[in-house]
Amino acid sequence: MINVIVELSKYTILTLMIVYTFHCFYTVRQADNEERNELLRQQLILIFFMDFTAFLVIYLKTFDFKVVQFYVEMLLFFAAIQILYRILYPKASLLLLNNMCMLLSVGFIILCRLDVPTATRQLLIAAGASAIALVVPVMIRKMRFLRKLTWVYAGIGILLLAAVFLLAQTSYGAKLSILGVQPSEAIKITFVFFLAAFLSRDTSFRAVVQVSVVAAIHVGILVLSRDLGSAVIFFAAYLVMVYVATRNPGYLLLGMTGGCAASVVAYHLFGHVRQRVSAWKDPMAVYQNEGYQIVQSLFAIGTGGWFGMGLCQGSPESIPVVKNDFIFSAICEELGGIFAICLILVCMSFFLMIVNIALRIINPFYKLIALGLGTEYAFQVFLTIGGASKFIPMTGVTLPLVSYGGSSVLSTILMLAIIQGLYILREDEDEEFEKRRKEAVQRIRAREEAGRTRQI
Repeated sequence: MINVIVELSKYTILTLMIVYTFHCFYTVRQADNEERNELLRQQLILIFFMDFTAFLVIYLKTFDFKVVQFYVEMLLFFAAIQILYRILYPKASLLLLNNMCMLLSVGFIILCRLDVPTATRQLLIAAGASAIALVVPVMIRKMRFLRKLTWVYAGIGILLLAAVFLLAQTSYGAKLSILGVQPSEAIKITFVFFLAAFLSRDTSFRAVVQVSVVAAIHVGILVLSRDLGSAVIFFAAYLVMVYVATRNPGYLLLGMTGGCAASVVAYHLFGHVRQRVSAWKDPMAVYQNEGYQIVQSLFAIGTGGWFGMGLCQGSPESIPVVKNDFIFSAICEELGGIFAICLILVCMSFFLMIVNIALRIINPFYKLIALGLGTEYAFQVFLTIGGASKFIPMTGVTLPLVSYGGSSVLSTILMLAIIQGLYILREDEDEEFEKRRKEAVQRIRAREEAGRTRQI
């Protein structure tokens, strides 16, 4: 009987995920508020039933009461987030909030299937991060001096990265954390704020050179620390923000050329870069060494097929660092390729929403912040999934909100809170514009009425 439930759960979870993914894109097109709100409520129902089905299967396969306990705690966490955001920020984007809950749900399901204590720690970190994030949108609206802290952002970023380079112990071939904290995750935010603050005031050639020097210091320290994934993310954000601020394709072309040249130099200078490239080119040739991770990842993806093996039916434990860098492979193995594609589409809708918010913001400082954070999110997703599927060399970054990692979850939730604050600002701008438009229409009508009165 349990095997039948497990088999049926595969298709139930997959169906719920497909419908949710459709809602992500369909909801955006709805102009009617009542219809949109109904679709958003349906999304919450879909998340609830997906979680219920998944955790029921995990419990039936393990008979571990801790699974039930974790499930209840997770439901309370999601309920608190949804209620508090609706109370505190009526203008917040509920679609953005729902997508965050969906991605966290997928991560909790896989982590709980792998190791309940790990999932519990992730839940505690997410809850703490969400509590902090609740004050971020109001800070974005009220703290107008954030634009003036340009060199503070740069100083914090460089000092923390330098501290990691000098003090951190090497882990998985790179210097990433101090006392279990990975500063590069938080610096993703300060880096974007620095670029936005600088480029929103000045886009001259001299300003671009100054920004480029500071960005080069950030990226250079990351490369020396062998944190290649973060280095690529920082560089991508820098390139996009400079191009958008200046609207000069020459800077984009020059940056891409410099990035390619830097990649070639890094390949010849650093042995770990050559190892990752060789593992990417032919992982079976170096299966016993650097190719082991990617081979196990590809085996898992291939084993899962389109529909997956079902929760607790695969062997994701055989994948190295499966809770972090290769959690996408575990998702493919047990939930299937179609589910994984839907997950990618949800992440894509996340990014498109951020871009849409950025395009509609008038203030250049906030516009650049939204674009920078959106670029960092998109590139992190691309690097993680691309590395796990052998599309690109592995860079060692986590899948935002899904992978285990305290620093990553904290920074991502804070980034989304900033985006929520920018969304609310955009709504305020729209209201102000509509108010001024109505006042202008009223003045025109008043003048026309006065003119007709004089004619009479």
